[in-house]
Amino acid sequence: MLESNEMRQELKAHVENGRYVIDAPATHPEGCELILMPVVGDELDGEERARLHAALDEAADEIDRGEVVSEEAIRAGLRKNR
Repeated sequence: MLESNEMRQELKAHVENGRYVIDAPATHPEGCELILMPVVGDELDGEERARLHAALDEAADEIDRGEVVSEEAIRAGLRKNR
């Protein structure tokens, strides 16, 4: 199983002769499937993107430390607040 840091790893790729070519050595296990999503212009500037990535990194660190709320607890809270 991949660690959360490996799952959120960004890979830069380009198209060459109609194929996607990743611009870095493979670090995932042999046979691992990856989903490539094209970068389409979004509304974030550099500072906003940096804040977003910092928040995503912090969230992943919280998961790694076990600082999560179970699905059951979330559902129970939603039922309680009906």
